[in-house]
Amino acid sequence: MDLDPVIHAPVRLRIVSLLAAAEEAEFGFVRDALGVSDSVLSKHGSALEAAGYVRVRKGHVGKRPRTWYRLTDAGRSAFRTYVSDLQKIVSPAGLTVLPPAGTPGTP
Repeated sequence: MDLDPVIHAPVRLRIVSLLAAAEEAEFGFVRDALGVSDSVLSKHGSALEAAGYVRVRKGHVGKRPRTWYRLTDAGRSAFRTYVSDLQKIVSPAGLTVLPPAGTPGTP
């Protein structure tokens, strides 16, 4: 079992994890939530977009340009697989990365 190398980079994992909890998030919100620079977020966002995991939407709010990120269906699926694979790795130690069954928001 190999962890998805696109998601595995720590900043990209944090981006995908944040986006998994939202329909869409504005660039500035993601940047501030992760505590990274514009260039770091842009670089990792582009890598996720190239992999088909994130959709980038550009527009304006008033006269100010804005960028929004959203996980694609492929990105959500890849993230679920990543978390499941990570769970398999840590479970022999008696640890869990998944919430207990029956927790709201879990399958």
